Amino acid sequence: MQENQFSARVLGLANLGLIVIDARQHIVLWNQWMASRSGKSAHRVLGQDLFDLYGELRGQRLEQAVLSAMQSKLPQTLSPSLNPSPFPLYPAGSWGGERVEQAVSVTPFNEGKERYCLIEVSDISAIVGRERQLRSQAEALRAQSYVDGLTGIANRRHFDVALDRELRRAMRNEGQLSLLLMDIDSFKAYNDHFGHQQGDACLTLVAEAFASMLQRPADLAARYGGEEFAAVLPDTSLEQAERHAEAIRAKIASLGITHAPAATRPHVTMSIGVATFDKERLNDAAAMLAAADSCLYAAKKAGRDCVIVHRQQQENAA
Repeated sequence: MQENQFSARVLGLANLGLIVIDARQHIVLWNQWMASRSGKSAHRVLGQDLFDLYGELRGQRLEQAVLSAMQSKLPQTLSPSLNPSPFPLYPAGSWGGERVEQAVSVTPFNEGKERYCLIEVSDISAIVGRERQLRSQAEALRAQSYVDGLTGIANRRHFDVALDRELRRAMRNEGQLSLLLMDIDSFKAYNDHFGHQQGDACLTLVAEAFASMLQRPADLAARYGGEEFAAVLPDTSLEQAERHAEAIRAKIASLGITHAPAATRPHVTMSIGVATFDKERLNDAAAMLAAADSCLYAAKKAGRDCVIVHRQQQENAA
């Protein structure tokens, strides 16, 4: 096989686009890979100015890279994230639809006294597609890690992240923030009487009703653990939180879910403790949780199916 034929065969088998332009930016080599993805044969493009052939590339990063390579005699690479598809190239034989994603490099070289640039074009569509799929899967897994598997509302991890974020925002902006901790009354009796499957159904109904009461985008309804739920309420004063908690308590009572015979109430109810951010005392997650939890305990002692706020508990203790 003659040398020219051998070189042509190798260029034809190359699994990337190869373009060579001279110092005047005229095309002197255009391999089969480029022809099959551009719809332009080598016979049609040889001798043409690359940037006349593709006017959309004029003044863009590729032309700048070619000029810089010619002047500096140093290779240049186009960032795929900033220049995802500079050439109008399509899957082989289609010449339409979405352009293939490309990685492009420019390498200057001399042949005798003549200066040239080799432009290499790789199809990275499959790589980019896999990266997008992996990102999508990672995002889905991250979302799942923040959702309670049974009830579909936020889980404890999501709650902890949200409370910490909103506490920092309240400290920074001297804003308001309230926390609700709530517990289904006598839930052990419910589970013992109706069984765990029915108990799970009860938890789900209560969670849906509770979450439906939080309408603002920044409000968070979460399952805190077991039959306990929690709400993070940014930009909410103690008085507003108390009213909101009372509305949630009434909503759960209105569901009319028949309770176990051993329960205090004939229908499922909820006790709620309320605490509000205070930059002097209740200024971290542990303090707010302890305050809300003590109020929840007080609500249980007060007969259940009621709301106790941190201010009230302090006044009662005094």
